[in-house]
Amino acid sequence: MSHLSLNDLFAHDAKRAERFVLEAGPLFLDYSRHIATDDTFALLRALAKQQNIEAWREKMFRGERINASEDRAVLHAALRDRTQKSLLVQGIDVMPGIRATLAKMRSFCDGVRSGAHVGASGQRISDVLCIGIGGSDLGPRLVCGALKRAGTVGPQVHFVSNLDQDDFNRAVARLNGASTLVLISSKSFSTEETLSNGQLARDWLSASLGEKRALQHLFAITARPDAAREFGIAADNCFTLWDWVGGRFSLWSAIGLPIALSCGMDSFDSLLDGAHEMDQHFISAPLEKNMPVTIALLGLWYRNFWHFSTHAVVAYAHALGALPAYLQQLEMESNGKSVDRNGEAVDYATAPVLWGGVGTDAQHSFFQWLHQGTDTAPLDLIGVTNTPGISTTGRYALLAHYFAQSAGLALGTAADKTPKDPTHARSTALRACAGQFGGARPSSALVLRELDAYNLGALIALYEHKVFVQGVLWNVNSFDQWGVELGKSLASQWRTRLSSSADANDTPLLRRLRHP
Repeated sequence: MSHLSLNDLFAHDAKRAERFVLEAGPLFLDYSRHIATDDTFALLRALAKQQNIEAWREKMFRGERINASEDRAVLHAALRDRTQKSLLVQGIDVMPGIRATLAKMRSFCDGVRSGAHVGASGQRISDVLCIGIGGSDLGPRLVCGALKRAGTVGPQVHFVSNLDQDDFNRAVARLNGASTLVLISSKSFSTEETLSNGQLARDWLSASLGEKRALQHLFAITARPDAAREFGIAADNCFTLWDWVGGRFSLWSAIGLPIALSCGMDSFDSLLDGAHEMDQHFISAPLEKNMPVTIALLGLWYRNFWHFSTHAVVAYAHALGALPAYLQQLEMESNGKSVDRNGEAVDYATAPVLWGGVGTDAQHSFFQWLHQGTDTAPLDLIGVTNTPGISTTGRYALLAHYFAQSAGLALGTAADKTPKDPTHARSTALRACAGQFGGARPSSALVLRELDAYNLGALIALYEHKVFVQGVLWNVNSFDQWGVELGKSLASQWRTRLSSSADANDTPLLRRLRHP
């Protein structure tokens, strides 16, 4: 394929732009601007069949324990199935518990948003402080930022994740404890960052409300309600998680409570429904028409055959500014593995570095590198055809940039080297050479009809299934994260060293950290 350009592929196939497209629920994908032919896709799909993609997909949706290293099922898709079907895991139907949690979320959210649920001193709830990290933070943060519109009803949500206390201090600087609820989200209820910030929040509430009344403002979302109760959170203030919900796949669970509080439970239900439609597409569509499978195969094509080490995501929607950070965790924590499902070291590349930004800001920062850098990064360009509050003129201006970047990256341009001004012939010629673009920079164009809960749910589920497919292709477990656990254990050891007395074995770095 190295001798072919995208210009060649389009020249030899007049129908390419019409053939290389897919629709899945509300999403549209144009994947014609990739350095791939029909033969390429046939071979990639044969690889997918060799790796038993369809069988692994069935195992996941049936509730088999495909997270072998932690001996757990992987059932985030069940969280967004609002039908009345049953799903047995070790003989227990998990669906009634899911429905009960959704009902509890609705009752709580309706009470807070209507003003029926008030603070301990009788004040209406104006703000919600959401404390979590990783999957307990990034998903709700993304969705709340994407869907919240100025002037809409509902409390303001604020997120705190960092162990650096400055994060907490900034979040509460303008909040009133009497009208603020605190949600502490932690599956294990043992994560250091979350418990540390949770204690800060408890102390902050106590300072203005007193210890007893402060506890009425504390809520937990956890699979360990016993640990939450030990922290001081009442049983009625705990929302349930299950061990088969992975953190980075958990925004569909009670971890999404900030979304429901901010946007309303109807919007949260719509988010679930959009994701569920993508689930149904992923389950039923043949490989050649399956959108998650297609983008997963393209990612593998560039990572393992072209040896491109990064992948960029740029959304032409300011409200999706948090999407790259969310996808970094989803993809790099899931598939950034060097050991396969059998415990053997892999001898091939797995997840690329994922990064990105928002258009058109990104065009004035890293797009120069994308167009003319010595490395190539395939990218996903995400466009929205209808955004509330944007004029038709503004919408067309934004979408023109969206389309132009995709075309320019793919096809490039050849500048005219003929000097136009003989008195500045050298500088004109240099500018002409510098202004050449070779193209062959591949990209996918993903289009949402509008940025609402339904479309966003489908988009996020699309990327979840992409990650799953790539994990199967690479034969890695996408649902554990032992690198994260290593950092926790090492930090505990070094905390002890830092707080102990100095000794002769201390390094210069340790001495500097202990005595700034």
